[in-house]
Amino acid sequence: MKKLLSLALILVLTFSFASCVDVSETGTDKNPSTGGNTTPSDKTEVTLSEKVIFNQNDVEITVTGMDYSGFFGPSVKVLIENNSQKNLTVQTRDSSVNGAMIETIFSEDIAAGKKANSSIVFAENELKTAGIQTIKNIEFKIYLFDTESYDDVATSETITLTTSADVSFDQIFDKSGETLYDEDGIKVIAKKLSSRDSFWGSELYLYIENNTEENITIQTKDVSINGFMVDPVFSCEILSGKVAFSSVTFLESDLTDNGIEDITELELKLNIFNKETWDDIKDTDIIKISFNG
Repeated sequence: MKKLLSLALILVLTFSFASCVDVSETGTDKNPSTGGNTTPSDKTEVTLSEKVIFNQNDVEITVTGMDYSGFFGPSVKVLIENNSQKNLTVQTRDSSVNGAMIETIFSEDIAAGKKANSSIVFAENELKTAGIQTIKNIEFKIYLFDTESYDDVATSETITLTTSADVSFDQIFDKSGETLYDEDGIKVIAKKLSSRDSFWGSELYLYIENNTEENITIQTKDVSINGFMVDPVFSCEILSGKVAFSSVTFLESDLTDNGIEDITELELKLNIFNKETWDDIKDTDIIKISFNG
């Protein structure tokens, strides 16, 4: 099941030798050295002009504006008109904000001949993690499938929306931390290990850049904590030219079963492969990360 790890929540490392990264501890977080870029501190609410973004297979989708009142995060408001003879479900794929991969919360069932007002929600916690305070550019694909049969109906090309944000605004991402890998257009930085921020156990937070021409997926292999093999949750998709803030989740049950109260040493391999074809790109040697108080 090397490449079939699914994530149920809504919510790269290659050297010719094993590398060792020393990460210091602060409180319940274990942090790499500080430094790097800062992120904006003031949230800016922007607007979107009304615009038809999808018109095929007898389905028309119109952006009607932005909304900041939602509990889960800001959203793009849309009007969906299903003029086909099928009951359809509309979702989004490959979503990003300001060049960072950000998950959306969006799935709308539209009966044949009906219409609906809906919202494509961008998860606030992911925007916060990425340091995105001003939404300037939004990208995603529209995906349609038959509600009853689940048969694919259509997938759009990438849709790009530009908000009312100042044209001079330039998103700066926080790249502080320990660089684990920086080769062949892919960079991975370990930012911190935290049990305080995780509902499931402990998480190793990563910043990843994909400066290659391929859309990639990264997963973990052969992972051990303090010498004990564990099976973490991690699968990150990064489109060409994008960045991602993601985390490797170590389940509390794995830590408890192995009597691990404090993570002092982590070893792992990462497998990088093409998102569409599943062809291998990199299969890394062991990466060793030490956590010292």
